[in-house]
Amino acid sequence: MHSSPKPLGEFDLIERFFKTPAASQASNSAINLGIGDDCALINPPSGEEIAITSDMLVEGRHFLKGADPEQLGRKALAVNLSDLAAMGAKPLGFNLSIALPSMNEQWLEAFSKGLFSIANQFACPLIGGDTTAGPLTISIATLGSTPPGKAIRRSGSKVDDEVWVSGTMGDARLTLAALRHEIDLPINDLQKIEHRMHQPTPRIELGLRLREIASAALDVSDGLLGDLQHILRQSQVDAEIFLERLPKSDVLKKQSIQTQNQFAACGGDDYELCFTAPKNQHQTILEIGKALNLPLTCIGRIIHKKNDSPQVHILNSDGKILSDTEAAQFLKSFDHFAA
Repeated sequence: MHSSPKPLGEFDLIERFFKTPAASQASNSAINLGIGDDCALINPPSGEEIAITSDMLVEGRHFLKGADPEQLGRKALAVNLSDLAAMGAKPLGFNLSIALPSMNEQWLEAFSKGLFSIANQFACPLIGGDTTAGPLTISIATLGSTPPGKAIRRSGSKVDDEVWVSGTMGDARLTLAALRHEIDLPINDLQKIEHRMHQPTPRIELGLRLREIASAALDVSDGLLGDLQHILRQSQVDAEIFLERLPKSDVLKKQSIQTQNQFAACGGDDYELCFTAPKNQHQTILEIGKALNLPLTCIGRIIHKKNDSPQVHILNSDGKILSDTEAAQFLKSFDHFAA
């Protein structure tokens, strides 16, 4: 008579799926002690500042029910690393807290595989966290470091700076629209872009190279032009943005111009970097893009604040500023508390 397998407990789960291999942990000299004690011990590079960021992903709000667990594991850490990239911080390590509706070993195996694939890619070991039962919720806090005074903040934009964005915009939103059957997208086109929603690439190397160049930066998570307004508010400036300059993939360009512009301007989930920099850095930025094989596009400029509240002035192909009513559709941001 065979006895049924003993169900996994919390510590068994951690040991089996989330124990960082010693070799991986040793690759980051800043980690003195990782998982296995009450706290992790970190020895940051001498004199550097610590950058800390956290993100929570909730099933049904931040990712679809039944999402591929391997892709989800990768994305959960990638969106945190994207925050570090925006500030020009080098990853040190991360904490993971996860609530699970059930102890599904197959799901956990795939999730941890995706998680550690990107952790190893960016030398960012798992150093602690917590597990519990509950609705599927993933919370990650990531630590990085920057030389003193070199972190790229949102508050440094100056009048006449150029506004730039990395990569292309709108493919994550187009993927979501296809999965929701809002748009009939051919399967071969969907396969070309779906990684932009499921497996975004944190622009860590770009962020490190921008530390000496960018005046302000952020990562685009809730929509390009909506997120840009955070820089404008922190810097107390306005921006002029040319709608036709927003970079779009060949797949997105097959859609109507209205869909193209809406998805690129405020689609969300792009996890590219939007940054500002002095005009005299224009050629240097293009050379960085070439070296990284990453398109970097100048989409506008910073101007003096015209009213009490900083704002984005959107220009059409004729150089005419859209009215507030016309511009509103491009300035939406994802609201985590909206229905």
